[in-house]
Amino acid sequence: MNVMRMLFAAFALAALMFAAAPGYAHHSFAAEFDADKPIKLVGTVTKVEWTNPHAWIYIDAMDESGKIVNWAWELGSPTSLVRLGWTRNLLKAGTSVTFEGSRARDGTSTANARSVTLNSTGQKLLGASSQGKTQ
Repeated sequence: MNVMRMLFAAFALAALMFAAAPGYAHHSFAAEFDADKPIKLVGTVTKVEWTNPHAWIYIDAMDESGKIVNWAWELGSPTSLVRLGWTRNLLKAGTSVTFEGSRARDGTSTANARSVTLNSTGQKLLGASSQGKTQ
C-alpha cells in the first residue's frame, strides 16, 4: 500500500509541475517586435539591467524632431551575452553607442537589439534575443 501512495504522490507532483510550466513560458519575438520595422539609433547609455530572462539597456537618443527620448532595448539573457563576449560592466551610463534592431509593435520607445556598436572603438557586439530572426 505504501508503494501505491508513493506512486500517487509522484504522479501528482509531476502533474503539478507540468501544470505550472506555462507560467514560465517565454514570449516570442514576433509577438512584441516587428522585424519589418528596423531601427538604428545613436545615443548615450543611461541604465543597464543585467537581469533574466533578458538584459535591458536604456539609451537617450534624439528623435526626428530633435527631442531626446529614452529608449529601452531588449537583449538576450545575461548567460547568452557572456558567451558572446559581453561582461556585466561592458556598458556603463554615459557610454556612446549605436543600436540596430527592430521596433516594438506597440509603438513605444522600445526595441529588440540585433547589434550594439561602441562608438568610441567601433566594436560591434551581437547578442540579441532575436539572433537568427529575419530582420
